[in-house]
Amino acid sequence: MTTDTQDHRPRLLLVDDEPTNLQLLRPILQADYRLLFATDGARALQLAKEQRPDLILLDIMMPDMDGYAVCETLKSQPLTAHIPVIFITALTDIHDETRGFDVGAVDYITKPVSPPVVRARVRTHLSLVRIDELRSTRLQIVQCLGRAAEYKDNETGRHVIRMSLYAQQLALAAGCHPDWAQDLLHAAPMHDIGKIGIPDAVLLKPGALDAQEWDVMRTHPHIGAEIIGSHAAHVLQLARSIALAHHEKWDGSGYPYGLVGEAIPLEARICAIVDVFDALTSTRPYKKPWTSADAIAHIQSQAGQHFEPRLVELFVALLPQLLPIQAQWAD
Repeated sequence: MTTDTQDHRPRLLLVDDEPTNLQLLRPILQADYRLLFATDGARALQLAKEQRPDLILLDIMMPDMDGYAVCETLKSQPLTAHIPVIFITALTDIHDETRGFDVGAVDYITKPVSPPVVRARVRTHLSLVRIDELRSTRLQIVQCLGRAAEYKDNETGRHVIRMSLYAQQLALAAGCHPDWAQDLLHAAPMHDIGKIGIPDAVLLKPGALDAQEWDVMRTHPHIGAEIIGSHAAHVLQLARSIALAHHEKWDGSGYPYGLVGEAIPLEARICAIVDVFDALTSTRPYKKPWTSADAIAHIQSQAGQHFEPRLVELFVALLPQLLPIQAQWAD
């Protein structure tokens, strides 16, 4: 017999004040899932907190605490907010269904239930949870790689956090779609990943680099693009673009390609500004931090040369929103 420690099937919590209804659901689901049962809201909340089920099937009409209240409580608690809730209820009015979605449910099934429908809905929502987990894991890996590059360069991992948050805010100010700005937030930490491939003798040299060493340093955008590779995922496409082009300059004097103006991808133009701002205002072994005012003055002086003028104007106006980020993620 399979023990619970060996049983890796998803765990479902079934909640209904009528035990008969729970017994009807048992044969529908028990072959594919581990099942937990509760006959009241308080017990359901306790089990959800202790057992962390992968999905909850929840009745609405229950005494003391109805399903709406249970769902609202689940969604208000950090430990249980992520658990998808499917209402299974005899309430068929559209207003009841709408309220169910308003309190945080992902689906709504009316009684009497159809076994194939219940199995299909459960399977679908568990698949969506798995996709979200994979996406979250991928983004965490991207961020960890970005931090690895910063640590190699004697910088703290908080640099990539700050500049990524700054980049998201600047993208929103520039009128970019919130989803695009969110992807930029997750892609920006990879901007200097190519430094992993730069020899320490060059990367960590305490003095000025000579011409040959600068040639080596300027290879890190290509190295970063090769590390990230070509992928269908939009986040990784942005990350590759940023790694390759964030040292380009508006007037064409940057590297590696000497791109001019809008030929430089927008994501790289944004990251160029926020990366320089954070580098200037951060403590480094070789320098003291600049004040935000001095850093802004430098960026303004480089409008039309290093940076896109329109983005510089937007960035300057954003400063009051950026300072709390700077304080929260200080080194």
